Formats: sequence, C-alpha cells, structure tokens
Amino acid sequence: MQTTTFGSLGRVSRLTLGGGGIGQVWGDVSRAEAIATIRLAADEGIDLIDAAPGYKVCEELIGEAFGGKLPAGVRVTTKCGVVGAPPAEVYGKLRASLEKSLKDMRLERVDLMFLHNEIAPDDFVYPEGNERRDTFASTWSLYREAIIPAFERLVSEGFIGAWGITGVSVPEAIVRALGQAPKPAAVQAVANLLDSPGGLMRRGMLPTQRSREIIATAVENGVAVMGIRAVQAGALTDRFDRPVEADNPDLPDFERAAPFRELCRKWGESPALVAHRYALAMEGVDTVVLGVKNTAELREALAAEAAGPLESERIETIDALGLRG
Repeated sequence: MQTTTFGSLGRVSRLTLGGGGIGQVWGDVSRAEAIATIRLAADEGIDLIDAAPGYKVCEELIGEAFGGKLPAGVRVTTKCGVVGAPPAEVYGKLRASLEKSLKDMRLERVDLMFLHNEIAPDDFVYPEGNERRDTFASTWSLYREAIIPAFERLVSEGFIGAWGITGVSVPEAIVRALGQAPKPAAVQAVANLLDSPGGLMRRGMLPTQRSREIIATAVENGVAVMGIRAVQAGALTDRFDRPVEADNPDLPDFERAAPFRELCRKWGESPALVAHRYALAMEGVDTVVLGVKNTAELREALAAEAAGPLESERIETIDALGLRG
C-alpha cells in the first residue's frame, strides 16, 4: 500500500476505509462481514478509517472490530453536522456527538473531526429549498465565530487531533474557508470522473460544483485532501448493488456514465476498478475514501491501488467522453 503525506496526520495510506459501506448505508451487510472488512483493511495497510455517527452502525463495528485498541498506525475520523444551532450551543453539540462516537468506537480521542454539513455565505439564497437552509447548512458567520472556536477547543482539550470540513457546498464558501486562517487541516472533496457529488447535494439547489478548484485551492493552502465518491455511490460501477428507486439522486449519474461502462468493456476492465484508479490519479487528492461494504469489494479496491493511478492516456480517453457535470 502506497502512502502519502496527509497534513498533521503525517503519512497515511492512499486508500481510506469509509464508514458508509460497513455501516450499511450502501446496502445490507452482516455485522460479521463488516467487521471482517474492517480488519482486512487494516491488515492490508489501510491506516485511516473515515467514520461518522450518521453511518448507522459503523462506529459500533469499529469498536467491536478492535476492542478499543487500534492496530499500530491506524487513525480514525468522525463527523458532526452543526445546523440550526445558536452560537452558544455549538461546542456542546460537537462535544456531545464526539462523546457518543468515542463511546461507540471505544476510544479516548479521534485524529480528525469533520464538519459534516454545507457552509453558505450569510446572504446566499438557494435556488430551491432556501426556506429550509437551517436544516442542512451553516452560515459563514456561524462557521467562523462559533464552529471553528469549538473545534479548536476540542483540539486543545485533547479529544481530537485536528478538524476538517466537507467540501460539498456553495463552492465559493469552501474556497474561502480553505484560504482563511484558522484553516481546516483537511477537506473532503468530490473526486470522480463525473465531478459529481450525487445525492450529497439536492439537485437544482446549487450551481455546478467546482470540485477540482476546491482540491487545487486546498493544495495551495496546505490543506490535506480526502477524495470522496470515487465510484459516485455506485453510478460508476457495472450495476447498483442495492435497491434504487426511480427518484434516486444517483440514478441520473448511472445513466450518464453509460459511455464509461462501454469503454471499460472494450478495455476488458471493471468500471469500479477503473474509477478508483482515476480518483487515485487526480492531482491533489491525498487519499481516496472507499465506500466498500464487504471483503470482495475491498479486495477490488485494493487491486486498483496495487495497479496504481490510471495512465494519462486512459484518463484523456475518459475525459474526452464529456461526462463531467
């Protein structure tokens, strides 16, 4: 497993085990298989696990897999959303979420804690759903005046090593956050060949995301980058491996990616493997978060990492399909 420098965390594996798959967000998986996947990831050199209380049983399974004693070198993240909270309540909200996560994972601290919601300028008006913005976005003022100080306090208290943000939001707010001190130590940014956040964003509510600009801005400002949605929730695989309703926000991306799947068939390659290698090749992406939920899916992702970043010629061929959002 190749490694890379990831800000204050030092060297980390090019692959990160995401908690969504093992937590049953991306389809059913037994507890035994999920735990086996967690342990296999660590055995194969994946030393970063991206957890969250919102990933159903993910954090409980991490605690069960390792019994509160992480393998040497393994680091763990968690997340919390802060929306609709008065400034005076932000620290308490983050602290309560963190304490629950630490209890479930049987740990005393985590290495990174991410703000897991959108950030929007105070005067920004969403094209749709603006009346509900307090349910999914923090204002810029709340972020600067309450959320950052709360994270910094948790760092000083020794409960977290550093903090980060989710880079799926109003693009100018994320770019601004990455360039102003105190800056996040890390950002989670969309890293796939469609440049699509899929269901992470409500369609029609925002203009086109500028994920590659966000990644480049992070690099310029010394912020570590976690690439997320490498296979875009299954849209860049052969088929969805879970029930998908007609209004599923990721279904349009699956349909848009049909030329990509056809190209992979011509190459005799698995679309999931190629998509992971594409993400690994994206400039500025330090580690790619996997959405795998079982050992079979994990082994395919491990094979992608072993094969290395996708060759520039193949990247050019994929980009020439014109699939980017």
